[in-house]
Amino acid sequence: MFDAAEVGRRIDKKDFKAREPELRTRLLEAQRRLREADFPVIVVVSGVEGAGKSEVVNRLHEWLDTRGLQTVAFWDETDEERQRPRWWRFWRALPPNTAIGVLFGSWYTAPIVDRATGATTEAELDEELAHIAEFERMLTDDGALIVKFWFHLSREAQAKRFKDMKKGDRRRKLAPKQKEFAKLYTRFIEVSEKVLRATDSGVAPWYVIEAADPRYRDYTTGETLLAALEQRLALSAVPASSDDALPHSEPVSIDTPEAQITILDHVDLSPALERTDYKRQLKKYQSRLNALSWAAWNAGVSTVAVFEGWDAAGKGGAIRRVTGAMDARLYRVIPIAAPTDEERAHHYLWRFWRHIPRAGYVALFDRSWYGRVLVERVEGFADNIEWMRAFAEIDVFEEQLAEAGIAIAKFWIHISKEEQLARFEARADVPYKQHKITDEDWRNRERWDAYKDAVNDMVARTSTAHAPWTVVAGNDKRHGRIEVLRTFCETLERALDRG
Repeated sequence: MFDAAEVGRRIDKKDFKAREPELRTRLLEAQRRLREADFPVIVVVSGVEGAGKSEVVNRLHEWLDTRGLQTVAFWDETDEERQRPRWWRFWRALPPNTAIGVLFGSWYTAPIVDRATGATTEAELDEELAHIAEFERMLTDDGALIVKFWFHLSREAQAKRFKDMKKGDRRRKLAPKQKEFAKLYTRFIEVSEKVLRATDSGVAPWYVIEAADPRYRDYTTGETLLAALEQRLALSAVPASSDDALPHSEPVSIDTPEAQITILDHVDLSPALERTDYKRQLKKYQSRLNALSWAAWNAGVSTVAVFEGWDAAGKGGAIRRVTGAMDARLYRVIPIAAPTDEERAHHYLWRFWRHIPRAGYVALFDRSWYGRVLVERVEGFADNIEWMRAFAEIDVFEEQLAEAGIAIAKFWIHISKEEQLARFEARADVPYKQHKITDEDWRNRERWDAYKDAVNDMVARTSTAHAPWTVVAGNDKRHGRIEVLRTFCETLERALDRG
């Protein structure tokens, strides 16, 4: 596929200078219009060593308004990045809506280098390419425009470029490992061609640009980015109508009595613990969890725990019993409320990726990414397509955490509707508990059945081998807290056994 990028395309200096002003003007106008749109632009810059990728990035900074432009280079890993899942660094670098993000390197660099140098197998590359395709589909489904550039040089053109750099008649110097990778040119080309073919899609296509002539390379990059941006802006400006809307699946509701029986209807809420037995087990499991949390820290095993449940189900009390067992230096509790403006400007999983802990540490989410398929679904904050595709997106997210060795514990704390009412009334009567009850809590009770259906779908579709749900019977608070502690300990033990 790279033969078409070795035909000797050029733009002479005079022609370049004549065309450049109009291109710059149109790029700035498109960027201005982007500020009024509701999607981000992700520009991936990849290619052959010595093709001038850094020069292209510099040119984009020259042509575009840097106030709406952010560039991130992925060419080495920090200690902070090495202690988290591979995808953490990429999620953190994604631009918000209305901005252009230039990714110099990207999620493609490591898979290509590792396979070309023999560090990974063909099967491992195929698995990584599947992750990449899913990641890009997730972003484009959410509205992102992805423009991927591959800058190509023939072996002869690369050798000439390196020779020119060595002579010192260029301002650019060889980056680390460029010579080493150049010796594997044929292997890199074979692997790169496979990667590009596997990830060239209608929603995130590759643009292969001949890079032997810097003026042709830069101008073609600008023209391609402009065309992609103008096309997307034009589509965004067209008002949606039922006539031209794309066909999509709608959730199907089966309205028979049998179909209304959910997983929650099978939870036995009768278990209870006497105070003496509770104190004995609390001491036992907290002591066990303390030892396990330090063992996980020593082993570099992180933990992510999700606490979901009905209002007044006892999530806060359960979290306090977990944190009471651990050294405060090892954990962080992350309360999730309505998203901020910054968070709304990104894919909804972006704000959760930011909180993934370093190796050996614990993140406890009080509410979580499951809000997309619970409150956002029931309250209409997410449309049907958004919350339906979230099931698969969440599964991919959690699979990537598990593949990085992170232990995942997910709790839904269940109580009866009658027990919830009793707790609401008790909170209203106790002055120091009144802040826990709001008008929204009372309103949510009116949608109990809708939430119950949503919870049933959530557990059925996102309880996996690597991230299973634990539905906790919480009518008796003492029983619920011990069940959470016991399960938390077992989750850590399994993760430590896996190493």
